[in-house]
Amino acid sequence: MRDGPDIARVAALIGDPARANILTALMSGKALTLSELAGEAGVTLPTASGHMAKLAEGGLVGTRKQGRHKYFALASDDVAHVLEALMGLAAGTGQLRHRPGPRDPEMRRARVCYNHLAGDMGTQMYDSLLRRGMLRHAGEALELTGEGRAFVAGFGIDLDALPRSRAPLCRDCLDWSERRAHLAGRLGRAMLGQMEASGWVSRVKGSRILRFSARGDAAFREAFPA
Repeated sequence: MRDGPDIARVAALIGDPARANILTALMSGKALTLSELAGEAGVTLPTASGHMAKLAEGGLVGTRKQGRHKYFALASDDVAHVLEALMGLAAGTGQLRHRPGPRDPEMRRARVCYNHLAGDMGTQMYDSLLRRGMLRHAGEALELTGEGRAFVAGFGIDLDALPRSRAPLCRDCLDWSERRAHLAGRLGRAMLGQMEASGWVSRVKGSRILRFSARGDAAFREAFPA
């Protein structure tokens, strides 16, 4: 097809192994420096700079400056959504880059998917909210119900105060390890942020792993029963 979106160009940007490593590193939701990304990709700084220029031109990453440093992050939730779906496709078809390591069970249990909770605990939260009528599907859209709004308020989230953006309030995100949906969108971001603020969970440095405290694990299971 000659007309329409050029998926081949986007696929080529993601398909380079070094750029794929860079984009995967940015799925942690943190903005990283060029030297940090070069280390993730296993390339020199000049090579990493060239990769970042291509990713920025293609609309997959954005930049911001803080003092003398330039930081890179994924351009949008849409980019993260596509990357998570591709990870699921790769995992489902056996396209794995390495054998499972000691951290693999932790990654599958709870991890950051750009800015929201993923893994087994992410899908449990999603399923619990859906089963109890707090989320519902309306065609292809995912909606927060009246009961859901009351629950979210009790959870400590002011929906009216959430930052406005192009991202929907609620969205399904296909979890690559569970092959089921977890909650993304502005609400997914706010739910994880509230869990971190409450001390339920902390991020493992240099990883996408989220580690729940004993208190946080108990509180999570009370709030989102399986």
